[in-house]
Amino acid sequence: MRMPLPRRPPLLAACVAALVAVPAWSQSAAAGDASAGGMAFIQCADCHSTTAGNAAGPGLRGVVGRGAGKAEGFQYSAAMAKSALVWDAKALDGFLANPKAAVPGTSMDFPGVSDAAERANLIAYLATLK
Repeated sequence: MRMPLPRRPPLLAACVAALVAVPAWSQSAAAGDASAGGMAFIQCADCHSTTAGNAAGPGLRGVVGRGAGKAEGFQYSAAMAKSALVWDAKALDGFLANPKAAVPGTSMDFPGVSDAAERANLIAYLATLK
């Protein structure tokens, strides 16, 4: 006699549905998952805080919409201080992909995030830091 398969618990069903769903970042490069971006931020946390307080890098609270090189009390490289960038999704994506190409002469010693989905998630997370 064949036994019926057990019914999936609701939480398991939701997890399975999330795994097979089309990720938000694949629908739009500008859309990201802020929760996943919070995990991606771990690589940034050595130099940047999620507050307005500066460390080796400027604090990132309010970074989205702020002019590059404009965080209060942080000493930027000449290149960043002279930059006309405003940190919107497009500018952040370019900078996070390759900081030295986006702002030649920046003192940010980070090679960049090559994965576009990870950058979109990171940008979504940065947008929550208000």
